[in-house]
Amino acid sequence: MWTTPGKLRAKGIIGMNRRNIRYIGRYNDRRLYPLVDDKLQTKLLAQRYDITTPALIGTVSTQFGVKHIRDMLDGHSGFVIKPAKGSGGKGILVIERVEGQHYIKPSGAHLTLKDVERHVSNILSGLYSLGGSPDVAIIEGLINFDETFNEYTYEGVPDIRVIVFKGYPVMAMMRLSTAASDGKANLHQGAVGVGIDIASGQAIRGVQFDRSRHDHPDTGHELASLRIANWHTLLKLAASCYEMTSLGYLGTDMVLDRDHGPMLLELNARPGLAIQMANGEGLRNRLDLIEQQPGGLDVEQRVDFAQQHFARRSELDAVRAAASAQTASA
Repeated sequence: MWTTPGKLRAKGIIGMNRRNIRYIGRYNDRRLYPLVDDKLQTKLLAQRYDITTPALIGTVSTQFGVKHIRDMLDGHSGFVIKPAKGSGGKGILVIERVEGQHYIKPSGAHLTLKDVERHVSNILSGLYSLGGSPDVAIIEGLINFDETFNEYTYEGVPDIRVIVFKGYPVMAMMRLSTAASDGKANLHQGAVGVGIDIASGQAIRGVQFDRSRHDHPDTGHELASLRIANWHTLLKLAASCYEMTSLGYLGTDMVLDRDHGPMLLELNARPGLAIQMANGEGLRNRLDLIEQQPGGLDVEQRVDFAQQHFARRSELDAVRAAASAQTASA
């Protein structure tokens, strides 16, 4: 356990003050924040840059428009409703399927049209938005996440967070929903965070509630076997968000769709620091190295640099090997 400031520094751990002053304050122009704080603006911007995002079914911006939800959803067997200005996964409603007059959540809970309308109305009133300001409800097509992750998640879509600094992908983790997190990929609510090796897309280590985790708490599946397909393509997608937003310090959240491959979910100009815990390593050394690099490199060159310099050995493989050896000796 890292229990002293000296040990934290030795690990290269950065705290909120350094993140806010040294990186966010220096490299993120505040006038650009609306591009990522508003998920609708992010989606429309991504479309202009040919970056794949979940299909947009429609938006609702007025209470009058709430009454037209039924017509908007007609013909869609599943969908996601989210606040444009929400944060931390708040206000996201996932409907896995529609059966007659009922809208079924991944948990199996049945909602009526009135329930869905009430949720949209709450979004518009600012219940989930930053600062409680009036909001817009975004309705997107359901993500059909890659089936190779079925055993690593519980009633939710696993997503991949990549920290991008000056256009370089510097650290990554996968967030796996659990029963404790109510099917949401939010670490603070109990999702499992799995550090991912930038070089290979292979799982490094897992954590839940800031404690090491070697398997999924609900499925029991070991985390050591987790490996993300199309990893190089996903890193290029993340790195290209630098050109798209001009933000120097950025959190990109993505998902692997079984039909469309890597897709951008949203962006964050103030990404959290729990990714360091998931990786068992701090960000500082990587950020310092990137600050020393010359400008003008393209996306492919930046990704290649990151994969060459930030490779990590999997701690989970070591745990699995030790467990196998112990079983064999018994």
